[in-house]
Amino acid sequence: MGKYGRLAGQAPPPPPPWKIHPVWRGIGCLLILIGPVMAYLIADMLVTMTISEGWYALPRDLTRPYQIPLIEITVPHFFANLMATALLLLLGFALIMIAYTLIFSVAGPGRYTPMDSPPVREMPKRRR
Repeated sequence: MGKYGRLAGQAPPPPPPWKIHPVWRGIGCLLILIGPVMAYLIADMLVTMTISEGWYALPRDLTRPYQIPLIEITVPHFFANLMATALLLLLGFALIMIAYTLIFSVAGPGRYTPMDSPPVREMPKRRR
């Protein structure tokens, strides 16, 4: 025990004044699970259409088939799918964040809560 320590244990911290509704945890879990799956499926469609329609040239290293070692499944244009999936995930989550920000700024709580101090008013400058 240190020189300045207490003999009794510290009191547990007070509970936070807010509660997270369980529905929001479920929505977050679904986004984490469904987002990458949907992004991969859309990326696979986009890469397949790009190769078949010739929209733009993809490097040969990205479009070669890849065999997954443990499962022994050959996936065509696997690396192109992964790159497109990462790009779609970034874009999708960025759009979700922008939409959430806009909705929260319009329908969210006020700027100051009862726990905030009142805003400081500036005194007018004296003119000489």
